[in-house]
Amino acid sequence: MADKIFPAAKPTTVNPTVATTTAKPQIYNAARPVYRPHPHRHRRSCYCYFYCCLWIIFIIMLLLIISAIATAIIYLLYRPHPPSFSVSNLQISQTNLTTRFNLTVVARNPSNKMTFYYDSVSVLIYSNEVDVGDGLIPAFVCGKQSTATLKTVVRGENVDLKLDMKEKRSLHVKVEMNAKVKVKIGRYESKQAHVRVVCNGVKAVDTSGESGAAMAKNSKCKVDLRIKIWKWTV
Repeated sequence: MADKIFPAAKPTTVNPTVATTTAKPQIYNAARPVYRPHPHRHRRSCYCYFYCCLWIIFIIMLLLIISAIATAIIYLLYRPHPPSFSVSNLQISQTNLTTRFNLTVVARNPSNKMTFYYDSVSVLIYSNEVDVGDGLIPAFVCGKQSTATLKTVVRGENVDLKLDMKEKRSLHVKVEMNAKVKVKIGRYESKQAHVRVVCNGVKAVDTSGESGAAMAKNSKCKVDLRIKIWKWTV
């Protein structure tokens, strides 16, 4: 009997669908670039801000140094000095309730480079912090190293000072003067600034019915003046 011939066993085949599916992830993972986080720019920005601040501070300090040098040069060249005021004479007289103050003020300019131009000066006289008289000094100019003598009459209405002057026939008052002033140095002329002059403890002498001048005592005055010339303040 002839031997039966069995067909050879079929070779095992790999399912192409499965193989393709299995291979795809391997190929995709191999081609995909590795993720690397980008460096932050925050630190670089901080450095930029820091250096900008340093430069700004350096420029400001340099300007301040230049300004200080210019101020020192101006001071050495012009030797600025503020003006001074004093009350040299103050006579008082009363008629009924009308009070009359004859006031003499001396204005001095010690500087040899500066000229002061004053507008009209308002004058107030106080007794025990009460306004007892108002007046006006006309505009004037105080030249270099010069002295100006200013006279005016200050009047007060409805003011009775007889009780204060009964014993010694004198009265201690405060004289206050306010004005606008500008300074001229060479060709440069400053803007107008306010000047206030306060004279405390001035002795006003009653000269009603008497002749002669009465010299005021303790007549030195405090001058409050702020004039800017370039970067320098008088």
